[in-house]
Amino acid sequence: MSARTALVTGIVGGIGAAIATRLAADGANVVVSDLPGEALEAAAGQLGLPATEADLGDPLSVKSMVQEINTDHGAPDILVNAAGGVRGQVGTALEDVDPDAWHSIFAANVDATLYLSQALVPAMRASGWGRIVTISSGAGLRPSLTGIHAYTAAKHALVGLTKQLSLELGQHGITVNSIAPGFILSNPATRRQWDSYGLDGQAQLIGRIHTRRLGIPEDIAAAAAFVTSEEAGWITGQILSVDGGVT
Repeated sequence: MSARTALVTGIVGGIGAAIATRLAADGANVVVSDLPGEALEAAAGQLGLPATEADLGDPLSVKSMVQEINTDHGAPDILVNAAGGVRGQVGTALEDVDPDAWHSIFAANVDATLYLSQALVPAMRASGWGRIVTISSGAGLRPSLTGIHAYTAAKHALVGLTKQLSLELGQHGITVNSIAPGFILSNPATRRQWDSYGLDGQAQLIGRIHTRRLGIPEDIAAAAAFVTSEEAGWITGQILSVDGGVT
């Protein structure tokens, strides 16, 4: 891993931070990214890793960020796009779905992966080696517990994009896989969702998990470490559910 440069996005959330920490511990040269602001500065400072800001839903912002990384750190061999989430939204009735809210979730969860891949793949293809990991969700495989239509649709779209990229890029030594986390208390949004279930709802959710516990960000980081490794070179186009087993 010491020869690899990794870009991990969405590090203000717990999952992205845990992945960045794990890849750095494994020896990769890790650069982290998130939206501009004090939250990114604080998270990067806590991780002790170089950071660059970008709005990943804006292709020009992504291109500028990648140019900066290429100049300062070298072209990334590994992309883990952990940016996304619900963008502060909550579930609504179908009739109340707002178009702008819908598109903002798609921008963060789907558009970002497309733009990042467009910017990073040429260098990966030239070197004959690359690892792209998307963070989808159980909501990309079934209806979402959030009740947010856009989130469910976007994560399903991200699963499809992952498989399409795998088909296109595998012949160039680039693997593309997705990790689909189960319920993990990783940020304020998931904490609010968890609290909204009440004690009975929380017990029911845990009762559906084979391991009878919620996941932690480090569970997802361990999966990301594997699928970005040399040993995972013949694993691509896969959606790895890391959810403790869900009935």
